[in-house]
Amino acid sequence: MPSGYCGRVSLTGVVRPEHQVVKGGRNIYGVPVGLLMLESRFPRIPGDAGNAATWPYPVLYRVVRGASPERVVRRLESDDLLEPFATAAEELERTGVDLVTTNCGFLVLFQAEIQARLGVPFVSSSLLQVPWLGRTLRPGRRIGILTIERTSLTERHLRAAGIGPDIPIGVVGMEEAGGYFTRTIIEDAPELDVDRCREEHRVATRLLLERHPDVGAIVLECTNMPPYADVIREISGLPVFDLVTAVGWMTSSVHRRPFARKGPASR
Repeated sequence: MPSGYCGRVSLTGVVRPEHQVVKGGRNIYGVPVGLLMLESRFPRIPGDAGNAATWPYPVLYRVVRGASPERVVRRLESDDLLEPFATAAEELERTGVDLVTTNCGFLVLFQAEIQARLGVPFVSSSLLQVPWLGRTLRPGRRIGILTIERTSLTERHLRAAGIGPDIPIGVVGMEEAGGYFTRTIIEDAPELDVDRCREEHRVATRLLLERHPDVGAIVLECTNMPPYADVIREISGLPVFDLVTAVGWMTSSVHRRPFARKGPASR
């Protein structure tokens, strides 16, 4: 059945058209995700939230001026960027997206405030998956978190994501695995050595497993890390979650695949 076609499939496989009425009220249709972007220049390879090729569906981007990587990672505590991000999120919703997300996990600090102003789901950070994952693992297992910079990931970030003391976690920062990846992103460098970044992610994964051999799943805080998720999975043998998995999960809830109806109801 063609995408967007409204009809029934009979037992013989014949499509039977149905009367269809649709509602308006939006500027744009068919773009399920709106993404709030930091203002940056560093390269964004496939897998990065800021690379449109990462997503299997259209994404509408909004750049928040003045929100540099360094400012958001290290100096977001002041909340002076809350209004620009919230306003951009509201604009995306008015345009017609079904879900708003961001391209920095540290924006979890704004989760509650921005969500309160939206009528669509808001996924500020991949860290929102940690509480749910904590309930899926057997007792004695912890969630491993790889972050762009461990020294900047505070208790306030964890609490904003719903990660309380009852959820065991282990955290490793990329600055502990060489620091090239961290410097390139936070200092907004114009070039990116992908092989070097891949190797640092190998080192960070091994370090996480050495420190916390009881890790049962890994969450990548940074939205620039998904390009290396395959390496992390290969080394750890564990499920790896990131912003791509979080947005994919949420998007599947608002864009359901229709199933052909069989039996008496389809006749």
